[in-house]
Amino acid sequence: MGKFVISKNTNGEFKYEFRTNNDEIIFEKSGYRNKAMCLNVIESIKNNSQDDSKFYRKRTTDNECYFNLKSANGKILGTSKTYANRATREDIIQFVKLTSVNASIEDYSSKNIQLSSKMLS
Repeated sequence: MGKFVISKNTNGEFKYEFRTNNDEIIFEKSGYRNKAMCLNVIESIKNNSQDDSKFYRKRTTDNECYFNLKSANGKILGTSKTYANRATREDIIQFVKLTSVNASIEDYSSKNIQLSSKMLS
């Protein structure tokens, strides 16, 4: 099963990561001003991940494979890590399709705030 993990960056912005149960990051996105925006994107991912046409398959200049998952209005919901070949990328896309709809959400954003406060003390 996959899971979404919400946390905060050091600049206070929210981010999410979609991970496997063994915590391998599949794709992510950051830069959300509040948790509600982050949660809205996760809901959009759950809806759009069921449509293969929303996965934009791409290659880096080093010929590694990755994908962007886009919303109905064309906004990038998340960008995957890179994979050595197309077959692995396709396997990961299938995993996302199968697991994202029922994926749990783990929220560590308040823990990040507490850690930051302790670091300042």
